[in-house]
Amino acid sequence: MAVEPESPEQRSGRRTRRYTTGKLLLVVAGMFGFGFALVPMYNALCQLTNLNGKDKGMLAASNVQEHEDDSREVTVQFLTTVNGGRIWSFAANTPQIKVHPGKLYTVMFTAKNQQDDAVVGQAVPSVVPWNAARHLHKTECFCFNQQPFAANEEKQMPVRFMLDPELPRDVTTVTLSYTFFDVTQLAQSAVKPKS
Repeated sequence: MAVEPESPEQRSGRRTRRYTTGKLLLVVAGMFGFGFALVPMYNALCQLTNLNGKDKGMLAASNVQEHEDDSREVTVQFLTTVNGGRIWSFAANTPQIKVHPGKLYTVMFTAKNQQDDAVVGQAVPSVVPWNAARHLHKTECFCFNQQPFAANEEKQMPVRFMLDPELPRDVTTVTLSYTFFDVTQLAQSAVKPKS
């Protein structure tokens, strides 16, 4: 059985399909690479612009001078989350307080490891609105360090903070959120001796 030779239209159609398939594969590869690059780009943007309330505005207690502005009052809300559905309870003892900028306040948080195993947790803070983060100064916070918990242990953990009097006047509510992560494996790998 003889094979019919390809017509010029068939050859052109095959070339067009190959070219289109190649372009689509390049687009897919580019989208995949862009997805991987998004996280570091987002983190760099957040650090540069203080977007998403992640800021390094935490000062040591000796550097914070109280200059209370009693002419204004700001509501500070406290939100808590446990990442990954861990069996912990974690909450602010007071869900919100009213503060005067320039004055130090202490709020207590309660966390409990409800598991029968020891765990290590680390809280990651976030501040909303984004432009308030640089005006929130913490002198004491459980988020500064990893928190080890024995099996079924409950802890009272303080946060001592001050809103800077330079906080923009249009900011009347500041939300301070903490997400607690289980970092037990990370903590254990950090203390294991290297062989």
